[in-house]
Amino acid sequence: MAMQFYASPEQIMRDRAEYARKNIARGRNAVVLSCADGVLFVTENVSTALHKVSEIYDRIGFAAVGRYNEFENLRRAGVRMADLNGFSYDRRDVTGRMLANAYAQTLGAIFTDQTKPFEVEICVAEVGATPADDELYKITYDGTVHDFPSGVLAMGGTSDTIVENIHEDHSPDEPLATALRLAVRGLGTVGEGAPRTLPSGQLEVAVLDRSRTGRTFRRITGAALTALLERSGSGQ
Repeated sequence: MAMQFYASPEQIMRDRAEYARKNIARGRNAVVLSCADGVLFVTENVSTALHKVSEIYDRIGFAAVGRYNEFENLRRAGVRMADLNGFSYDRRDVTGRMLANAYAQTLGAIFTDQTKPFEVEICVAEVGATPADDELYKITYDGTVHDFPSGVLAMGGTSDTIVENIHEDHSPDEPLATALRLAVRGLGTVGEGAPRTLPSGQLEVAVLDRSRTGRTFRRITGAALTALLERSGSGQ
């Protein structure tokens, strides 16, 4: 009878974590910043068909890096959960914290129970009445939740480098154009050939607009994005 290969639980968890980190690092990064106008999402994305930044609910946005089909399934599940809770109870009961905890439970169960973990990092952000009220959460492949009261969040294999580059110059009260400049600068500090200049065609940008009532999510594309980059000094 063949002997079954044995690996300790600790080794299995380490291997899964290393597998997820390695594959997430192969993708492109994303930055989420609080600013005077709301919560800004900026990510490198050369595809116009596959979004890495999306709306979850009225004042809640979603961003992700890693394997698209996996985080898209998570996004859809979050939308369904938010709609169900908002319809069954009250729209004010749907919060970023609630969704972050739900995602943490889901990713934690997948990491522990399934052979292959999800190769994703996701952000759930909720815009508040003021920058101090914004809530930014990052949930990693193993279900760990991190909150960012500083209003600066980055995802991807080189997220620490990006945060170090922009953290000192970031202010929650800065205008949208300044926040965009910092985000683009941070993304340009990593990757092949860094430092890099990122044109508007390689960026996916959206904002949870603090001034709006009801649904606050809006994308910034085309001429509007080009003009904002030129105002920020990042345009080429």
